Amino acid sequence: MLLGSFLFLITMANDNLGAAKKGKNDEFYTQWGDIESEVAAYLEYNPDVFRGKTILLPCDDPEWSNFTKFFAQNFETFGLKKLISTSYAPESKKFKEPYIPSLFETEAPQYNPDKSKTNGKIFVLERDITGDGTINYQDLEYSYLDGDGDFRSAEVTKLRDEADIIITNPPFSLFREFVAWLMEADKKFLIIGNINAITYKEIFPLIMHNKMWTGCRFNRRVGGKNMTFQVPDSYPMTGTELYVDDKGTKFISVAGTGWLTNIEHGHRHQPIPLMSMADNLKFSKHKEIRGKAAYDRYDNYDAIEVPFTDAIPSDYTGVMGVPISFIDKYCPEQFEIVGITERGNEFGLRTKVYTKSDSPKYSDWNCRATLLIDDKIQSVYARILIRKKA
Repeated sequence: MLLGSFLFLITMANDNLGAAKKGKNDEFYTQWGDIESEVAAYLEYNPDVFRGKTILLPCDDPEWSNFTKFFAQNFETFGLKKLISTSYAPESKKFKEPYIPSLFETEAPQYNPDKSKTNGKIFVLERDITGDGTINYQDLEYSYLDGDGDFRSAEVTKLRDEADIIITNPPFSLFREFVAWLMEADKKFLIIGNINAITYKEIFPLIMHNKMWTGCRFNRRVGGKNMTFQVPDSYPMTGTELYVDDKGTKFISVAGTGWLTNIEHGHRHQPIPLMSMADNLKFSKHKEIRGKAAYDRYDNYDAIEVPFTDAIPSDYTGVMGVPISFIDKYCPEQFEIVGITERGNEFGLRTKVYTKSDSPKYSDWNCRATLLIDDKIQSVYARILIRKKA
């Protein structure tokens, strides 16, 4: 069994994941390879990024966890000071699976069958307890928390305050609260999130003001697959992105997911290669752009509509509305984020307010950017509003 704890809401698996969200099923387990490939990028940018640091892995099940195993096995290679991993009590989870404790837990002298179900656990790694001269997974020491391991508890919050870096796959149903919990302590972090999360009113300002950015893999298919997670045995086997391996283990590949962080990496400073406006209108591979006299302009924002990131004109200096998928390629030295269309005039960029006399859809129009095409108003999906930097 792998580990992590995350639920995504996406179009690809809308029925399955929407139902899971309503049921508070946050049991999506992160794979070793996804952790390893992401962490490698930060080490490439700064080989000492983890050196001398205390890492906290909350929202975890340490004895099963790929997060815990990965950082424990690389404890000395990364030069960690201390590794702390905490779990959430099985009986406190909204979505309950039959609980089977690991041999690691049951064979320890401190094992308590009652606390095993009602209390969270804490695993700590900071010294060689086996005497083999190395510090690794075999040296993890565990005990029971006083409470159930909820990250919002005073007990886990104290561990947050001790840590330098927090890394985990947080529960989707509590994603906003988890990020607020992180920001409250002003900690470095590396977490998994869904692309739709960047539009949240609690999250977008962090992106806009460079307090959070996408990691090295976000909303990208690697090897022909989206980011893939193991799901519980009871997860309903419907949907095109679900499959079972030869051991009977269930997995789901989820579009629009990846890493969010405030740790530096070189990928985010790579400018997007772009054509001029004239060349886009003449040569763009997108029929929506190629051959037009000009880019469409919004009816209610002083900005042009750019429906594809690779169609951003390199020489346009005004405000542009781009898809939220742009965020994965955003280079802060190349563009400035000035707002988002999803929340009306919050950023002072809207130029027109619709009323009931315009249409029964006026409220929806006021929450989005709109285009006037053939004398008819059409609203478009969420757009990040950007401007080229001088």
